[in-house]
Amino acid sequence: MERRITKKIKLGNTCIGGDSDILVQSMLNIPSTDIEGSVRQARELASAGCQVIRFAIPDEKALDLIEPIKNAVDVPLVADIHFDYRLALGAAERGIDKIRINPGNIGSEDRVKAVADICKSKGIPIRIGVNSGSLEKEILVKYGSPTPEALVESALYHASLLEKFDFDDIIISIKSSNVETMINSYELAAKSCNYPLHLGVTEAGTERMGIIKSSIGIGSLLAKGIGDTIRVSLTDEPVKEVFAGFDILKALGLKNDSPYLISCPTCGRTRIDLVGLARQVEERLRDCKKPIKVAVMGCVVNGPGEAKEADIGIAGGDGNGLIFKKGEILRKVDEKDLLDELMKEIEKL
Repeated sequence: MERRITKKIKLGNTCIGGDSDILVQSMLNIPSTDIEGSVRQARELASAGCQVIRFAIPDEKALDLIEPIKNAVDVPLVADIHFDYRLALGAAERGIDKIRINPGNIGSEDRVKAVADICKSKGIPIRIGVNSGSLEKEILVKYGSPTPEALVESALYHASLLEKFDFDDIIISIKSSNVETMINSYELAAKSCNYPLHLGVTEAGTERMGIIKSSIGIGSLLAKGIGDTIRVSLTDEPVKEVFAGFDILKALGLKNDSPYLISCPTCGRTRIDLVGLARQVEERLRDCKKPIKVAVMGCVVNGPGEAKEADIGIAGGDGNGLIFKKGEILRKVDEKDLLDELMKEIEKL
């Protein structure tokens, strides 16, 4: 698919926008007062492959999070700040890689200029984050509700405040908990500016519904070439957001540096615990970095044929199963050995 052309922006040790990879990010949900817990969770996210880590800076004391987390992980860090421009200045001084703040919410122009100036001098980009609950009163009155047009106007207004002071290392997010509104908003924003876009469905819900809504919203836009970084927002452990984000990219063929698992839904021909087996395979592949397609099929009759495009796979029988490669059967093995034998073949690839 053809990606939307955007400004390319340096972000810590990586880049966002332009021809850069689409980055998967998440946010710490440990209280900002718990530095040790925050560092531990940041390490967990980094180990899961998270490419950008954001955390809240609600007060001056929370600035103490920056150095310990920065020393613990080699991942760009984002300070999430609302209203108080002094926290943005403090975060910039202490080495943050990116700041999330809405310039229109921090007061007078001299405050906006102060944030723009320090970020420009230190090469720190700013993410403008607009959502349905944060619209300016006058914009809400103008449109009557948080329509896509209202959300985009708000985002571009905030961007204009930074542009006024010659700052344009800007990333924009325009989130809504309504999937249709979210999609339409980003499509309109993509036509209205060339800034990189941070995709997400806000307040998406718990794991099950949150992943469904995020997959529809984020996936629809990515399929059209829109989006430069994504966050799957879940009321759950942040690591699950990272896994879900990468899975969305894999499903669209936008991430090809790790295994892609396919498995059949089972039917009356299935004679092994395919559900349990597929889950075990998925877990064993979690740390694998090979760009391969792995199939877990329930039936020896159709499995190798239906999944012949897979690099390697298994097909269940009655107490046993087949190991196959590119549709060609390699050997029959006992059911209890299927998982281990599959992993041995994967190691050879």
